[in-house]
Amino acid sequence: MKIGVHPNNLHLRLARLWPGAFVDLQPIFVSYAEGRDTAALLESGDIDLGGTGSTPPIEADMRGLGVEYIAASAPRPANGAIFVRSDSPIGSVAELKDRRISLVDGSFHTYLLARSLEGEGMSLPDVERVESGARDSLADLLEGRVDAWVAMSPRLEKALERDDVRLIVRCGAAIPNRSLFWTLERNGLSAAEIPAVVSELSRIGNEIAADPRTAARLLASGDRGGSGDRGGTDIDAWEKVVRSRDFTVFPIDDEIIAEQQEEADTLLRHGHFAKPIVLKRPEMTK
Repeated sequence: MKIGVHPNNLHLRLARLWPGAFVDLQPIFVSYAEGRDTAALLESGDIDLGGTGSTPPIEADMRGLGVEYIAASAPRPANGAIFVRSDSPIGSVAELKDRRISLVDGSFHTYLLARSLEGEGMSLPDVERVESGARDSLADLLEGRVDAWVAMSPRLEKALERDDVRLIVRCGAAIPNRSLFWTLERNGLSAAEIPAVVSELSRIGNEIAADPRTAARLLASGDRGGSGDRGGTDIDAWEKVVRSRDFTVFPIDDEIIAEQQEEADTLLRHGHFAKPIVLKRPEMTK
């Protein structure tokens, strides 16, 4: 099985380094740059399984690719936030109107921003979204090229320790922020492979939670396949990241699909999507 690994999915990033991970599925771990590339790699057959935030699989379904959800993490309310400069006149989300906001657009950042704005009677067109890509968004914020920054781990934890930036909203106040593990129906994972994937993700997650220091050491040492942290995070900082999140993994169920449907409907209301979509419940994909 070809399993995709990108820097921002820590569960699969650690699985690549974890002893005995997915051994019964004869894994080939394939490194790539970011979660938004997952659909294209699944479509081309370069990977059989990927893990991302909630938005990329919805984007893939909008393209008609036929997403099959495999598993989901527990909510990760700490793994996303919106920051402004400490000296900024912006005191809350309500004051983001017409401001420039740095984010990885088409990731969970977009949904976090949409839900945060919606809570203040605004929508995505009320702000200017600035694609951050692999740039140093913190520098863009501090040097005034953007007015706000949507951040995620491990840069988020570093930002929380600074006195020149200020938090205005945390992920858990707006969205569940789960990791989703998924494939495409055309890839044809078997009835035996799917529960095996869920079981391995769950086992690895439990072992990570039981030994966060080892997990932190693996992340800090870097992934020889190219998925190392671009930010040079040390072991102690990684341990804080690992301890801050729940690595529990569940099989996909109707509750998760309902959350995904709510996101799809929200992004439609905000004009991010041009047409509605009805996501398939798990029993509909059998």
